[in-house]
Amino acid sequence: MPRPSPVRIALFGGSFDPPHVAHQMAALWAIATARADRVLWVPCHRHAFGKQLAEFHDRFEMCVRAAAFLGERGEVSRVEEQIGGESRTLMTLLRLREERRGASFTLLIGADLVEERTRWAGYDEISRIAQFLVIGRQGAPRPGQADSPPLPAVSSTSIRARISRGEDVSQLVPAAVLDHVRARGLYGWRT
Repeated sequence: MPRPSPVRIALFGGSFDPPHVAHQMAALWAIATARADRVLWVPCHRHAFGKQLAEFHDRFEMCVRAAAFLGERGEVSRVEEQIGGESRTLMTLLRLREERRGASFTLLIGADLVEERTRWAGYDEISRIAQFLVIGRQGAPRPGQADSPPLPAVSSTSIRARISRGEDVSQLVPAAVLDHVRARGLYGWRT
């Protein structure tokens, strides 16, 4: 009897502050094009470059809500919270490989990160144990390096700014995520 193929997991890490529709499109693309069997959303615990972020528990909950549309093929991990400290891709990848023996891993990254990834701590080891799946982003340099068509130019930074100004972001943020933002008063939400 042939051995089953390993589960192909696309690690989708980020600040997710907040997760938005382009994040959902990226995850759906990875599954719909058979590049991954599952997408594992991994909100960072503490940003490696000192970015101020909403509390981890809020970003985790928003990711759960954003990933729910994928059903069992979407999952959210607390691995970076469990590791603690500043988030580092290599440490996350090594922990997940230990926890999910036999799975194969791909790192789902935006085209805007292609040039900087070689500066990541442990990049040589990362590239030996995981492949990269590059998501096109409008305005990202060298779009020909992307594996996917460019996704809409939606950014968490602009969403936070729009929320703080009381502007409508309902076309950019999944409704369930926006419900959490509203309930928690995140990003200066005005009732």
